[in-house]
Amino acid sequence: MTGLVQQERNVVVPGEVLAEGMDYLPGDNTYREQDKIYAKALGLVNVNNRVVKITSLAGPYLPRAGDKIIGKVVDITMSGWRIETGTAYQAMLMVRDATMRFIRKEEDLTKILDIGDYVVVKITNVTSQMLIDLTMKGPGLHKVSGGRLMKINAQKVPRVIGKQGSMITLIKERTGCQITVGQNGRVWLRGTAEGEMKATVAIKMIEEQSHLEGLTDKIGKFLGEAPKFEKPVTTPQEGGEQ
Repeated sequence: MTGLVQQERNVVVPGEVLAEGMDYLPGDNTYREQDKIYAKALGLVNVNNRVVKITSLAGPYLPRAGDKIIGKVVDITMSGWRIETGTAYQAMLMVRDATMRFIRKEEDLTKILDIGDYVVVKITNVTSQMLIDLTMKGPGLHKVSGGRLMKINAQKVPRVIGKQGSMITLIKERTGCQITVGQNGRVWLRGTAEGEMKATVAIKMIEEQSHLEGLTDKIGKFLGEAPKFEKPVTTPQEGGEQ
């Protein structure tokens, strides 16, 4: 027998056979032994072209270079800010990576970012010792201002975003909110009070029901029609990216 053993969106546990033969390639959270591909995490089967991967349903977020996350300033040093990432690992945002403008040596860094501030940042490097470097230069990277923050299971982030951003785009359009989803499971929303509440409930529904089929239709029905007189709240710096 060759081909897929598990179908798209099946829930599997570590050690289950996903595919047999050499027609498919192992992706995230899978491995090959001889002519079989196995799951190495509890999660949902996902097949993209010939690549079989598992979207994990459990486990902590592990920082990776290129990820966009939402962090909290917990300390200020001479060279920058120490950022809490919502994981066991803290990160550093150096002054040179926080802003495009020139910063004088004697300048008060709290005027740029203070302890307790939240920031949307991108991970630029993760060392083998889990030392993490960040940048706030780039589209969609900024200090969080207004709105509300919520926390979800980081492993559910791909489901909240959806294929090619389809799910998060649906929520934005139907609530009129600007939404940023960090890979570490923190989500920032900004819009009207009603829009923020509706978006929050929708995201929680996705988190709790991520393993179910037909979820996009269910969320669409819950959200109803898009606001007729409201537009997503955006700024030139933030751009409304996920």
